[in-house]
Amino acid sequence: MIIENTGLNGMTSELAHLDESAERLGFVRWQWEYYRATYDLKLEDRAGKAEYFLRVNTRAVEGKLESPYAVLAIESIYIGRATFPHGMEYESPVPQPILNTATQRLQDLKKLLS
Repeated sequence: MIIENTGLNGMTSELAHLDESAERLGFVRWQWEYYRATYDLKLEDRAGKAEYFLRVNTRAVEGKLESPYAVLAIESIYIGRATFPHGMEYESPVPQPILNTATQRLQDLKKLLS
């Protein structure tokens, strides 16, 4: 599920600041290469016994990710349910408490980056 209207799409930040801000909120920069990075936040639904990942995609608009001064632009933001053993499923409905937590974390990230 793509999360729209977060106010984050198109925001830019230096890599070091984005890493620090995201880490403060529990995000981890998992996938990355020279020109793009993905920040993931694991959210657990104990009632439904499922794990969801809030994923923030970024792309370098200045420099490469080797440099803490590289400037990244935030692109799409989406959430999906983890599937065994290493997949993500983006079509199933997400429980409202998980969506509420995701929305709050995205608002917090926007504040830290502003």
